Amino acid sequence: MAAIKAIRFSDRDNVAVALEKASRGDVIEFAGGRLELHDGLEAGFKAALCDIACGGVIFKYGEPIGRALRPIKAGERVHDDNIASALTGGLSIEPWSVPEPPKEETTPPSFMGYRRKNGRVGIRSELWIIPTVGCINGLLRSIVKNYRLPAGITAVRVLEHPWGCSQLGGDLDNTRNLLTGLAHNPNAAGVLVAAMGCENLQLSSMEKGLSDVENLRTVVMQDETDEEGAVLSRLDELAAAAVTERSLCEASELVLAVKCGGSDALSSITANPLLGRVTDLYTAAGGSVIMGELPEMFGAERGILARCASPEVHAELAAMLRSFRDYFTGHGRPVFENPSPGNRAGGISTLEEKSLGAVSKSGRSIVTDVLRYGDTVRRKGLGIVFSPGNDLVSCTAMAAAGAVMVLFTTGRGTPFGTVVPTLKIATNAQLAQRKKGWIDFDASTVITSGMEESETALTAKIASVANGEKTRSEEKDIADISIFKDGVIL
Repeated sequence: MAAIKAIRFSDRDNVAVALEKASRGDVIEFAGGRLELHDGLEAGFKAALCDIACGGVIFKYGEPIGRALRPIKAGERVHDDNIASALTGGLSIEPWSVPEPPKEETTPPSFMGYRRKNGRVGIRSELWIIPTVGCINGLLRSIVKNYRLPAGITAVRVLEHPWGCSQLGGDLDNTRNLLTGLAHNPNAAGVLVAAMGCENLQLSSMEKGLSDVENLRTVVMQDETDEEGAVLSRLDELAAAAVTERSLCEASELVLAVKCGGSDALSSITANPLLGRVTDLYTAAGGSVIMGELPEMFGAERGILARCASPEVHAELAAMLRSFRDYFTGHGRPVFENPSPGNRAGGISTLEEKSLGAVSKSGRSIVTDVLRYGDTVRRKGLGIVFSPGNDLVSCTAMAAAGAVMVLFTTGRGTPFGTVVPTLKIATNAQLAQRKKGWIDFDASTVITSGMEESETALTAKIASVANGEKTRSEEKDIADISIFKDGVIL
C-alpha cells in the first residue's frame, strides 16, 4: 500500500484526482482527507470520495461534470463506464452582474517588437502571401521556394488554404473575413494578396477591408504574362517598405492567444491554470489575450459569462454561445459530443469536465471583447472570438483577430503550429521529455516547483519568443492556417 497525492479542487467536490499512478489498495491523500482506492488510477484520473447513487450529480472544480450511470462506491474510479454528460441543447443565462477584476502586483517583461504605423506591435518581420483561392497554392509555393530573404525579413509565407472558389453565402463571407483579418496581423511586415482572377472571392470584394493595411500589394495571376516575375517584384517592394528595426515595447502592447488541444486530465491541474495566471498577469498590465473554441465552453458558460465587463458584452457573448449550440443541434448533433478519444484516454470523462478545465486558461480576467469571425481585437483585456474547438481553425481565427503568439497547452502532444509563433506547453513531464521536438515548455513544474515559479519561467519564455527566439514549430517551418466552413461546395 502506497500513499498517493491527489487534488480536490473544492469542498463541494465528490471526486479527487490522482497526481500520480495508483494501484488498488493504495491511499490517496488530499486536502481534508485520505481514502483507500478500490480501483487502480492513472495520473489525472478521478476517484469517488463517497458513495454516489445512480443519477447522482458528480462534482469537480465545485461544478457539476455529469451524472452517475450506476451506483459508484467510495474509492472507485469515475470514468466512461459510470459517468455521462448532463448537458442539453438549451442554455440558461443568469443576469449580468458587476465582475471583480483580478489584482496583479507584478508586470510581465517588456520585449523588443516591431512597431507598425497603426500602433500595433508585431514580434516577427515576415512577408505573407495570401491567396484568395486554393487553385494557386502550388504555384505560389513554387515561386517563393528559392526567394532570397531580404535584410530584416525573417520569413516569407504562403498562407495556403483550399477555399475561395465554389463557395456561397456564409462560407464565402467567412473566407473573405478571415483572410482580411490575417492581412492586418502585425507579424506581417508586408502582405501580398494573390488572386487567380475567376474565383468567387474576387479581389475587388476585399478592397474595402484591406484599405488600411499599411504595406500591401496585390496581383491577379491570370492578368500577368510573367506571374513569377510579378510576384517576386512585389515581394521586393514590400520588403523595401517594411519596418525592420525592433524597438522596446511594453507587455501591454502584446496580443496573446490561449488554446488547448490534445488535453488530458492534468491540463486542468498544471498547464491551463498556469495560462490562467499568465492571462490575468497580462490583462492586468493592460495587454490583450484572446480565447476561442466555443464548444469547449459548453457546461462552463456560467463562470465565463459572470466575468463580462458590461451588460452589452454579456449579451453579445450569450448570443454567440447560443448560436454555437444551435449550430450543433441544427446539424442534428448533441452538444455533448466531446471529449475526443485522446481526451478520454487521458482521464477526461465528459464535456462539462473538459470545458471547466479549458476555460481555466482565461484565469479570472474580465471579458471586454466579443469578436465575430474575422474581427480584429478592439479592446484591451480578455477577448472571446467565434471559433470551433478544432485547433487549426481556432488558432487561425485568433491570428486573424490580431494575436501575435499562441500559447498552446497539450497533454497528449502535437507538432501543430499556426501562422504566428505557437508556443506549446506540456501538461506533464513525460510528454515534455518524450517529445522535445514538439514541446517548448514543461508545465508539470506547477506540481513540483509551484505555481509562482512556473509563472515566472513561462512569462520569461514568452518574452524570449517575442524577442525572436523560435518555437519548436517555427524551427520546422510549420505555419498552417484553416478556415471555418459550414455550407455547400459548388
